[in-house]
Amino acid sequence: MDRNISNLITMAELKEKQPKNERVKKPKWLRVKLPTGKEYREVRDVVSEHKLHTICESGNCPNMGECWGAGTATFMILGNVCTRSCGFCAVSTGKPAEADIFEPRRVAESIKLMKVKHAVITSVDRDDLQDGGSIIWEATVRAVRKHSPGTTLETLIPDFGGKWVNLQRIIDVAPEIVSHNLETVRRLTKEVRIQAKYNRSLEVLRRLKEGGMRTKSGIMLGLGETDEEVIEAMDDLRSVGVDVLTLGQYLQPTTKHIAVDKFITPNKFAEYKHIGLEKGFRFVESSPLVRSSYHAEKHLF
Repeated sequence: MDRNISNLITMAELKEKQPKNERVKKPKWLRVKLPTGKEYREVRDVVSEHKLHTICESGNCPNMGECWGAGTATFMILGNVCTRSCGFCAVSTGKPAEADIFEPRRVAESIKLMKVKHAVITSVDRDDLQDGGSIIWEATVRAVRKHSPGTTLETLIPDFGGKWVNLQRIIDVAPEIVSHNLETVRRLTKEVRIQAKYNRSLEVLRRLKEGGMRTKSGIMLGLGETDEEVIEAMDDLRSVGVDVLTLGQYLQPTTKHIAVDKFITPNKFAEYKHIGLEKGFRFVESSPLVRSSYHAEKHLF
């Protein structure tokens, strides 16, 4: 056989064996309904008219219509550049701008303007700051309570690098719910959350519970975890007293991020929900489109 033809055949075989840099086709159960409803339209109009910023919109959350219709919205503070480079997250990584001391008031005014009944506040990681951003966190909670005393709060916080004096600021202002996501199982943490630590996240949740907080955590599925590892993570979360668990399908933001290993079926999510409730979680939100703040207003107890 001609050497050139032989080489072409070999290259073709290699190319066939190499994984294609394509996203796995989404199954039908991941289709999202368009947002509708009077309450949704009212919030949407306010957001557009006043150019307000919500993670719901900028993150293209599949549950935006449902949450806005229920009077819930999620806001991100401390900028939109993160000091960490997690393999699952689409937020930009780099050197963030200086913390804005006027941000707490602006967020509080937005919540009041939108007539939000239950606000979820999250942030990027700010490892560049000695306080990890906790001073702005504290000021934001206080500002929301001042401007909208009837609004309940969930704070979805980072681990503050394990500096517990910073975590204490969150405990001191006592949001109705404090959430910190485990994100994945123990084995995959180094790959998925490069600068985070599995045990440190558990310690964050333990200290929050000891401080009297209602606690919540979330795990993404479809990254290559096994059933046994998911159940182990549930046990670890229950061991530190976590009250609410969210389980949702991981979706690859871009081809530069970790690829989806598998799309988990709705039936498997239902099975995990049953297991979680049996283990003692007060609430388990478990379905493909669940995100951290999904049904957040229902977790007040």
